[in-house]
Amino acid sequence: MKRGKDPAVYFESMKEYKMRRGEYLEERIPDMESTVEDYFGSITDTQEYKGSDLYVIEKPANPVFEKIVAGTVEYSGKKDKLGVEFHERDPTELGPDELEAAEEAVDAKNDFLLEATGRDAKARRDSMKRSVEDDDDHDF
Repeated sequence: MKRGKDPAVYFESMKEYKMRRGEYLEERIPDMESTVEDYFGSITDTQEYKGSDLYVIEKPANPVFEKIVAGTVEYSGKKDKLGVEFHERDPTELGPDELEAAEEAVDAKNDFLLEATGRDAKARRDSMKRSVEDDDDHDF
């Protein structure tokens, strides 16, 4: 599905990540703004998501990304989660130099998510599967 400019459409692919048991996002990443900039480039805006302001990078440093939204999603009475949305260019539209940047883009995403959550890619996938399986809102 092609995404439009409506911010609500962008949030269809927003992912929220939990920290490991006993760990908190603010302890793992005390300065979310500078960490996001270090990994992805200059923050150009903020965008509201579930009552929290997330950082928007309209022109990420890596050409594979079109836009990145990332930050702390705060919950009252529960642990905060990491909210992230990566908008990537279609690989068929990338030139040879940009294809080389694709590996760096994957590394940047995985390194950022590992630093924030303390979970590697396999552990994050398993956690996402469990949260979907535990969701009582399925329509079968």
